[in-house]
Amino acid sequence: MSRPASRFISPSLQWGMIGLIAIALSLWQAGLFRQTVVNFNGFPLLWRFVAASVHPDLSYDLLATTLQASLVTLAYAVCGTFLSVTIGAIAGVFCSEVWWLEVLRAKRLRYFGFHSVRAILAFPRAIHELIWGLFFLNIWGLDPLVAVAAIAIPFGAITAKVFSEILDETPRQPLLALINSGVAPITAFFYTLLPQAFLNLLSYSFYRFECSIRSAAVLGIIGAGGLGYEILLSLQSLRYEQLWTFFYALLILNGGVDIASATLRNQLGCASRIDLNSHRPTKRNISNSRIFSLFPIAIAGVALSFWYIQPDLSKIGSPRSQQLLHQIVQTSLPPNFTGIAELIPLSVETVAMSVLAIAIAASGGLLLAFPAAQIFLLSGLLNRRGNANLFPLVLLVIARIVLLLCRAIPAPIWALVVLYVLFPGILPGAIGLGLHNLGILGRLFAEVIENLEQPPLKALSAGGTPNSLVFLYGVLPATMPRFLAYTLYRWEVCMRETVIVGLVGAGGLGRLLTEQLSSFDYQSLIVTLGAFLVLTFLVDWISGRVRRSLRAS
Repeated sequence: MSRPASRFISPSLQWGMIGLIAIALSLWQAGLFRQTVVNFNGFPLLWRFVAASVHPDLSYDLLATTLQASLVTLAYAVCGTFLSVTIGAIAGVFCSEVWWLEVLRAKRLRYFGFHSVRAILAFPRAIHELIWGLFFLNIWGLDPLVAVAAIAIPFGAITAKVFSEILDETPRQPLLALINSGVAPITAFFYTLLPQAFLNLLSYSFYRFECSIRSAAVLGIIGAGGLGYEILLSLQSLRYEQLWTFFYALLILNGGVDIASATLRNQLGCASRIDLNSHRPTKRNISNSRIFSLFPIAIAGVALSFWYIQPDLSKIGSPRSQQLLHQIVQTSLPPNFTGIAELIPLSVETVAMSVLAIAIAASGGLLLAFPAAQIFLLSGLLNRRGNANLFPLVLLVIARIVLLLCRAIPAPIWALVVLYVLFPGILPGAIGLGLHNLGILGRLFAEVIENLEQPPLKALSAGGTPNSLVFLYGVLPATMPRFLAYTLYRWEVCMRETVIVGLVGAGGLGRLLTEQLSSFDYQSLIVTLGAFLVLTFLVDWISGRVRRSLRAS
């Protein structure tokens, strides 16, 4: 009796084949095999753009403008991160299973309470911060409050989800021991579970701050100010020398935040960016006083940032804001379903754009991650001469600069640059998203490589195993599961980010959303937003199912 054919194909191979088919269909949807996509007349403009990188504008006036814009972007990120972590810390407790099951002991209310809170948070999490920014712009006008709220609301919902997962995955034995000994459940929660999970929560907060820097730059494109706004003005006026000055400022800002974040995580023994519940082994004990000594510095930084940008908090509950919000709600109902037929092809374009973007990001990130991993190249695993050869060091610096450049420049700016040599469509948007996420994935991949257990690999290398076999049988099997997990995670993010490249006309639902927001067509916007939310949740579900299938194999 023959076995079913599916048993001879591993889940990894099955999903890999499905992924290749999805990429091929997405390329066809992008018109790669059906129409001309390259605009050869745009190559001179692209060359001018690239050539300007070696002689940026360093005039005093522009440097002063760059410094002011950099401080605004940094202040937006600090304020947005503070509010998002505050929201996430509170909501994350209430959407964690451990809170309902072990602390409240409300098993009957668990289903209603747990799932209700998660359902409420799913809506702001699925909407990109750019859409929130455009929405608040119509109510509050050009005020720094727009950028801060646009970062805080979606990032707060995302942070709450991640914080709840950290709490649920933290060992509960100490909590249950205290509860069973008669300690009040809430007291036991704050004295056992939170201290255990604290470093993981802190680590993810650092990562969220890095994301806020990039989002603050994106929000500048809609007029919120900062480096993103200056970059868009320079790009539209074709002032490439000024443009590269702002690019280099973004590189310095992102690089400085990355280095500071990594240094703090290493000193405190935090997990690596978004690896949950995976403490690094440390050679010294981290005292509580050392950890909590950071809080006065953080509070001072938040206070200084709010003082610098001076958001008008009175607008939140002002009569004018309430009147405008009431008008938006009135004009949004009833929803206009007359253009619903247009949403089907645009939804297909949106999914195709996200698939191509993550394919570009994953393949490029994989190629650059290994030379960007300091421990991997400089430890001598694949270079027997170790530090005696300068080539690995040069390769390391180049790879890290490329990754930093890719993730520092916002995806809409990449899309605008690509539009020099490609005709409008979803392909420029996919490439813009792919380049931006390539820098993020490549850095995450490099951290996975740097955190590999070194003794098994060194044992293989010392035993005379060829470098290619050490890489093939030692490195790849140990890193691929995390590479795939990060790729699927970023695919979910790419789906949300299709909105921001739609702002520059890259196609998909993002273009339609921005057009409807700009024309105040809220009745149609509600329907388009609903379609986008369905796609976002669908991608989340597929990504989760693939991850579970790969873990089980």
